[in-house]
Amino acid sequence: MLTVGSVVLGVSDVRRAAAFWCAALDYVPREEIEDDWAVLVPAAGHGVQVALGRSVTPVQERPRVHLDLYAGDAADQAAEVERLVGLGARRVAWDLAPDDADFLVLADPEGNRFCVIDTGRG
Repeated sequence: MLTVGSVVLGVSDVRRAAAFWCAALDYVPREEIEDDWAVLVPAAGHGVQVALGRSVTPVQERPRVHLDLYAGDAADQAAEVERLVGLGARRVAWDLAPDDADFLVLADPEGNRFCVIDTGRG
């Protein structure tokens, strides 16, 4: 049976992206970061890896694949969004979001979009 080993993000600056995602997720490099590739693993030792590969492909405004990061409730979601913005993420106005959305869309310093989900809503 297959399992998810890594989620791979294309980035223009692997070292900058690695610094952001390590701080955002409490991950560490699995081995020395290279200019064109890095694999990040949870500092706690379990979970999905995030790999970063240098890419010249432009960032998609409406990506077909993205990360969903889970927060425990609305207060946790708000605090995590502020923390991530402090690390270099930016808020993204998402015109497709319903009025009662349980998610907020952010972009990492490379422009890759991801969501922070309020899982306390059920």
